[in-house]
Amino acid sequence: MPHIPELESDCQSCAALCCIALAFDEGPDFAFDKPAGLPCPNLDENLACQHYNYLEDAGFPGCVRYECRGAGQRVTQEVFDGDTWRATPAITGPMLEAFATMRRIHDGIELLLAAENLDLPDSYEEEREILLELYAPEEKWTEDSLAAFATSTAPGRLAQFLPRLRDFV
Repeated sequence: MPHIPELESDCQSCAALCCIALAFDEGPDFAFDKPAGLPCPNLDENLACQHYNYLEDAGFPGCVRYECRGAGQRVTQEVFDGDTWRATPAITGPMLEAFATMRRIHDGIELLLAAENLDLPDSYEEEREILLELYAPEEKWTEDSLAAFATSTAPGRLAQFLPRLRDFV
């Protein structure tokens, strides 16, 4: 039976992973350039955004629109037991890798849940359920299980499965 996680971000339970992992370019969505892997200079010592309550006015509407679908808090709380890259710099790389994989997992779960509403033939529904179990296993994700998932056949299976659903949309 799959374990369906919360697919909505909870910034208070996250270690500001989007604020370090993602790159952005100066323009209408971001007030300045920031390369991937470096913390946003708007983060304070508690990993909170100094502009969180007025991001659009501060020139960051891209941050307002971004949604990790709960991957950030899940990596922070489930995979790294509440630790942060700032408190333990040695976990920065592994945490960012886990975040990238968990984002793909949560995107996949969201698509598989949406497909549940389609009138699929039994064989397609069976494949959807198998994929959902691969993307949402009952056991907690770990660094090792996320790394194994990233190199498994599951992402490729999902990529082959989704286009086959077009006739049912």
